[in-house]
Amino acid sequence: MAENGTDCDQRRIGMIKEQHNGSFTDSPLLSERKRREREERLNIVLWKQPLVTLQYFFLETLINLKEWTIKLWHRRSILVCFLLLLAVLTATYYIEGTHQQYVRYMEKKFFWCAYWVGLGILSSVGLGTGLHTFLLYLGPHIASVTLAAYECNSVNFREPPYPDQIICPDEGTTEGSISIWAIISKVRLEACMWGAGTAIGELPPYFMARAARLSGAEPDDEEYQEFEEMLEHAQTAQDFASRAKLAVQNLVQKVGFFGILACASIPNPLFDLAGITCGHFLVPFWTFFGATLIGKAVIKMHIQKLFVIMTFSKHIVEQMVSLIGAIPSVGPSLQKPFQEYLEAQRIKLHHKPDGAVPQGENWLSWIFEKLVIVMVGYFILSIINSMAQSYAKRLQQKMYSEEKTK
Repeated sequence: MAENGTDCDQRRIGMIKEQHNGSFTDSPLLSERKRREREERLNIVLWKQPLVTLQYFFLETLINLKEWTIKLWHRRSILVCFLLLLAVLTATYYIEGTHQQYVRYMEKKFFWCAYWVGLGILSSVGLGTGLHTFLLYLGPHIASVTLAAYECNSVNFREPPYPDQIICPDEGTTEGSISIWAIISKVRLEACMWGAGTAIGELPPYFMARAARLSGAEPDDEEYQEFEEMLEHAQTAQDFASRAKLAVQNLVQKVGFFGILACASIPNPLFDLAGITCGHFLVPFWTFFGATLIGKAVIKMHIQKLFVIMTFSKHIVEQMVSLIGAIPSVGPSLQKPFQEYLEAQRIKLHHKPDGAVPQGENWLSWIFEKLVIVMVGYFILSIINSMAQSYAKRLQQKMYSEEKTK
């Protein structure tokens, strides 16, 4: 059945391309033109054509705002309901009463969850180059909680200032009383919210491919076009990357829910292809999103949490620092900043809320902060370049349409 479905898809793709190109003899010229246009778009970046890139970025932003405004106007009944709900919540927030303690608690939890969901979406939604928020935010957060838990022998940190700042509790605890499962429970909410955000970020490829399949039109998306070309040349694929993509596509298509779950539960750079495959073969939304949510927010997140917690457990960190010191010649000089950093963190964990916060900055902290700034800055630049290139593609398609009508 799956092979017959793939054959039908290949014939459908060929018919669409034939209708789109006019004849098969034009396809080499069309391919050459697409390749040349793609190279022209890739040159529209801030460090090569800054003025053109910024101009195209602002024009593409205006077009997107216009499209979103039109979509909101068509769904104005939902928008009105949302505004009414927002008005009720605002009134509840500002009216004094005994309910305010619950309002403050819900406000804190809501913004905490929204923060991690937003970072998860940024990690997988496909804006620009993508922002690796696990490495930049969630991973360091889990690592800091792990180090603090082993130092304090507790995860009952003072709230406030936790989660903005970690300070050991006043009550004494016995050495070795902390467990991995206690640390996992402490960071479960933020980790699951981040995983849910990554699952939400996988929806655009699914909806794009589904809409293209239902409408029969060829979408304006290079990943989807690569997917259709992969289906067309499925029998002749030789390189490892193509075979890996075909393996993901076959697993999702044949196994269904559990195939999607398997792809979502492990670190998988090809999962975008799973979303496109599910949309192309009209897999029901809740089958795709349910498997993706369980895989990313539950299974995969617990695997990643366990890895980070075990890596930053007390004895592993001490062994790593001692191994750094054993490096010939440069070992002691490299070991010193790590020891100073760990000692500074211990002092911060045990200082009183009304006491003076230890001052001074370790060069490891300085490097990591600058790395975060550089990666976030590059992410923003990649979004500007990507949107400018999208506008350039609009111009190229408009020019191609005008040539066809002549």
